[in-house]
Amino acid sequence: MDFKHDILPLKNIIFRIALRIVLNREEAEDIVQDTLVKLWERRGELEQVDNLEAFALTMARHLALDRKEKMDNRNVSLDEKTHDRPSEGNTNSDQQLMRQETCHFIGHIINSLSEKQRTILQLRDIEGKSYKEIAEVLSISESDVKVTLFRARNEVKEKILQQKSLFL
Repeated sequence: MDFKHDILPLKNIIFRIALRIVLNREEAEDIVQDTLVKLWERRGELEQVDNLEAFALTMARHLALDRKEKMDNRNVSLDEKTHDRPSEGNTNSDQQLMRQETCHFIGHIINSLSEKQRTILQLRDIEGKSYKEIAEVLSISESDVKVTLFRARNEVKEKILQQKSLFL
């Protein structure tokens, strides 16, 4: 088991999952560090693990849930710094403002979802994980993943449509 080759490449996906759960960048960074350390400490046991990524994400999720319980349950919305965005290049200030407002609005909607819905939405729509992989990470059935994802997407869609109807 090599840290640079096997464990370190998981840090970005662990961060994104942790951030979706705790909604705090600094806490998510601490969770990544704790997860990587725990994985390295258990490197001898990892040879028996079938799916290292699923194992790491499950570990990170549990750490994040524990941290979230200890936090003051403050609800921090996603800001521009937490997103991987394409270069803004030659856009004018109106377009930049519109992009920022849209990002803030969508982030607020996603943050308002339950932890389970946020995590499944992140893993499926942003990380591109399969239903089977998500079920393994969250220790739930594939059908539960599908139902929860459907409900999360519908809730996001409804909130966007509600907002849109306010401006018409």
